[in-house]
Amino acid sequence: MRNYLFVLIFLLGAYTTWAQEHAWVYFTDKPNASVALASPLSILTQDALDRKAAHNISIDVRDVPVDETYITTIKNQAGITVMAKSKWMNCVHVIGTQSDINALESLSIVDSVFFADNSLNAKVAATAKDLEQTNKFDLMENFVYGNTDNQVTMLNVDVLHQNDYTGEGLVIAVLDAGFPNVNTLNGFQRLRDNNDLLGGYDFVLRSTDFNNPSLSQHGTMVLSDMAGYVQDMFVGTAPDASYYLFRTEDAPNETPVEESYWVEAAERADSLGVDIINSSLGYTTFDEVRYNHTMADMDGNTAFVTKGANIAVEKGILVVNSAGNSGNSSSFYSIGAPADGNVFTIGAVDANGNYASFSSIGPNANGTVKPDVMAKGAGSAIINYQDLLTTASGTSFSSPIMAGSVACLWQVAPSKTNLEIMQLVRESASLYNNPTDLMGYGIPDFSMAMNNLLAVNTVEADFNVYIYPNPVADKLYISNSRNSSFSIQIFNTLGKQVLAVTNTKEPFVDVSTLKRDIYIVKIQVGDLAKTIKLIKE
Repeated sequence: MRNYLFVLIFLLGAYTTWAQEHAWVYFTDKPNASVALASPLSILTQDALDRKAAHNISIDVRDVPVDETYITTIKNQAGITVMAKSKWMNCVHVIGTQSDINALESLSIVDSVFFADNSLNAKVAATAKDLEQTNKFDLMENFVYGNTDNQVTMLNVDVLHQNDYTGEGLVIAVLDAGFPNVNTLNGFQRLRDNNDLLGGYDFVLRSTDFNNPSLSQHGTMVLSDMAGYVQDMFVGTAPDASYYLFRTEDAPNETPVEESYWVEAAERADSLGVDIINSSLGYTTFDEVRYNHTMADMDGNTAFVTKGANIAVEKGILVVNSAGNSGNSSSFYSIGAPADGNVFTIGAVDANGNYASFSSIGPNANGTVKPDVMAKGAGSAIINYQDLLTTASGTSFSSPIMAGSVACLWQVAPSKTNLEIMQLVRESASLYNNPTDLMGYGIPDFSMAMNNLLAVNTVEADFNVYIYPNPVADKLYISNSRNSSFSIQIFNTLGKQVLAVTNTKEPFVDVSTLKRDIYIVKIQVGDLAKTIKLIKE
């Protein structure tokens, strides 16, 4: 018996010593940042620079790549494998034993280490909660729309198409698990013929072969709801947008490194000048329960992937993300990450516009309205990897239906910011004045949003509003070209009103109580309104 006990103790000790852990290693600095920022074309494409300039988005140290000598130093440490990197976070994702990873903190270039297993982060005591595994993918012109008629007309996106807003000029990055046969399927022939398939990358295998037929077909189906086209039978919501396809999901497994792949892809998208990201992915629980997120973690700024998504939004990208398929789960019914963040979170309804029971439920852990809006996700029309027109269910499909619709709306007024476009869509939705936990702000009306946007564009030539300083610390001064009394509303990036003043001629409002963040300022003079992005210092 003592021998057996010795063997058991030995094996447990060996597991503790040799078990592989996931962790993020954060660096102290970027030593060549000033040189890179002095020559922005060395780190960003011209398309990316143009998009940032058009939306008044600054280039900062987060745009500078992680120092390669730092990465090499980490790679050379005993027992350490570098899996991914993030320039926005200035970190690398590593795998190794707990002791080998802890040893990295002795390096002068390392600022801190954070384990995916919260119980190992003694400095930030956290409690892991054993939660059940949920579906990792969030599954479950005058066009004749055919199979897609219901999901397009439900949102009145067909009205935008009739006005020649079909996504032309917008670039969408799709982050998913694989895109088999996109380079050969008839359903994507229009995409290829128009040179709108811009390329892609497999971040899991570090390969340019994103069309690999052995990969999950999830991304192919998701892409079809935006870019698919079969004459008189199937039309995606943005058939003339351009697309990058990025594989970030390792379908057979669920591990924390997938969050890091997601952030890497978002960074790549930003550097390429992408306007919109569609992510039909969500992270709540993992193959090893010690890595699980809790519902309390869904607070908009805890999960690594959510932090990355928030930066993408700050960089001017409109991130559209599926809410998740946990609505009928007994333990994790909440939206997942990064849907809990500043992204545009999409839930699912059926063909009649009723809540689909699998769609994850809001709000996020901070009480913010989630999902933002809804689209068809129960019985959505899709094109599969065999070129068949069929149906599938899940918020995975409501998300691209919405992302393509947003692209068409943004085409109406490309000078608008991502935050302004999101707010326009929210304000057009059926439940905007009375949001619910199941449906958020409801089902948008893109025809209404388009008309509102066109009306604003028509009067802007004769109506100007000025706010200063921007960025602002305490007093925000406002004036308008009509020198009239006005009302002002300030919304956060999630569309929640945080400050309002009605019918005033005062030259300023006090914003000192607002936290440091990005906001949308809406100023109304009579029937005229204008929105402006505000940065609070």
